[in-house]
Amino acid sequence: MIQPQLVLLREGTDTSQGKPQLISNINACISIVDTVKSTLGPCGMDKLIHNGRDVQISNDGATIMNLLEIVHPAAKSLVDIARAQDNEVGDGTTSVVVLAGELLKESKQCVEDGIAPQVIVKAYRNSLSIAIKALDELCVPFKAEGNSNEENLIRCAETALNSKLINTERRFFAEMAVKAVMALNEDMNLDLIGIKKVAGGSMRDSMLVDGVAFKKTFSYAGFEQQRKKFDNPKVLLLNVELELKAEKDNAEVRLKDPKQYQSIVDAEWKIIFDKLDKCVATGANVVLSRLPIGDLATQYFADRDIFCAGRVANDDMTRMCMATGGVVQSTLNNVPAGVLGTCGTFEERQVGTERFNFFTGCKSSKTSTVILRGGAQQFIEEADRSLHDAICIVKRAIKTGSVVGGGGAIEMELSKKLREYSRTIKGKEQMVVSGYARALEIIPRQLAENAGHDSTDTVNKLRQKHYVTSEKDSQWYGVDIFNGGVCDTFANFVWEPTLVKRNALQSATEAACLILSIDETVTNPESDAAKKQAVGGGGRGGNMAMSKAGMGGMFAGAPGVTRMKGGRGK
Repeated sequence: MIQPQLVLLREGTDTSQGKPQLISNINACISIVDTVKSTLGPCGMDKLIHNGRDVQISNDGATIMNLLEIVHPAAKSLVDIARAQDNEVGDGTTSVVVLAGELLKESKQCVEDGIAPQVIVKAYRNSLSIAIKALDELCVPFKAEGNSNEENLIRCAETALNSKLINTERRFFAEMAVKAVMALNEDMNLDLIGIKKVAGGSMRDSMLVDGVAFKKTFSYAGFEQQRKKFDNPKVLLLNVELELKAEKDNAEVRLKDPKQYQSIVDAEWKIIFDKLDKCVATGANVVLSRLPIGDLATQYFADRDIFCAGRVANDDMTRMCMATGGVVQSTLNNVPAGVLGTCGTFEERQVGTERFNFFTGCKSSKTSTVILRGGAQQFIEEADRSLHDAICIVKRAIKTGSVVGGGGAIEMELSKKLREYSRTIKGKEQMVVSGYARALEIIPRQLAENAGHDSTDTVNKLRQKHYVTSEKDSQWYGVDIFNGGVCDTFANFVWEPTLVKRNALQSATEAACLILSIDETVTNPESDAAKKQAVGGGGRGGNMAMSKAGMGGMFAGAPGVTRMKGGRGK
């Protein structure tokens, strides 16, 4: 009996399944990793990405993965883990992508040898639990309190900046990052650290402002007459518009007597002057508002020796509240004296080609501002990303309170632990766990390769050092990037917060397990009708063929049709 054919999917749907599809997904991820891995480490290269409009130069893993605009459905998981690492930790984005790619490369060999993906996933998760447990035992705790431990935080920040474009001034920016984070309150909300970028000058011209600094806002006539410096000023923060309302184009006012028009104008002026009088009555020396402050108000405040600025950005206004202790007011009725903020000095200064408003000497300051300087705009953008990574690392070091040796030292020690564990188990899992241990060696191998050293010789030396148990502190031997060979990275202050490594291991392993758990990919074709409708050919006549003559050509020669717009309808 002939069985009828069952059609379950739309015609043209592409389905791929089985081992070939799994290998294809792994190959796609490996090709992405090959693009990124050359940026790893202090000697890593930068990538220039041109999308037709903008040019970006960066060696930050998350930035590169976002700019590549990857369309392969399986390879997009690498973009997700890079973004998650950047959001959660702030650094180690390249490491997590490279590690995930190496785990997939090791699993590819196991799949080709006939090991089921389920066995590989189970072994990878067991290996992860062993590695995390060993990581917690190896980490070195320290308390981020007092001046003595401020140096420890600076060393963590320097390690993060080693691989960045601004590594030549890493000490300068590391101290800046530590001071910025230490100025925050216990929540350590990094949004309260403002980063402003001004083109021109050198990196050394960058500065950290203990308080708030923002670019001078748009000003009307009269701002030249305002004072540009106050000592111990009172600051009024508003969310109120201080300008005359313009009539809309379609507004209509019907008057019986022309004198009534003057009464309407007088009422408008009375409203704005009442607001301005109430601002002056508060005793404030500086008035800031999220909404516009018009030319009338600007001149009014200038005559009364008050500085004003409108259209202040929301993030700057939030930081002003934290620095000065002021409270944003949405109305000017009955403004209490307690809502006014104070600071030591207000001053408007020139920074490069821009004018900036500085609020410094705030007693309750829990915010700070970094003003970055540099030559090219692309350089300043990369410096911004680099400083953000350093700030995140300092925050995580304070939160976790423990560090590990960098330069591939912790990866080699974890690899050693996993090799020892693999010898205690039997079956196919032993081969997979050994592959996981080999995959961890990609970090020191790639660091040495990017530095121009012999990666094979370096990794062999590291294996020998880590297996010599009699030597003290052999667990912290890593790659000596600048001199070649190996060195004690912990003694050389190449430190990384434990959270960075823990999160990288977890994210990379989960991404590899996700790819290995996919055995079929179904791609549905786009509907032709939907395409035509999107173009504008929708409707009942959307598929009707039209000649160049238009509708006139279709009705040419028809009875009763004498003239149409088409050329043939005449």
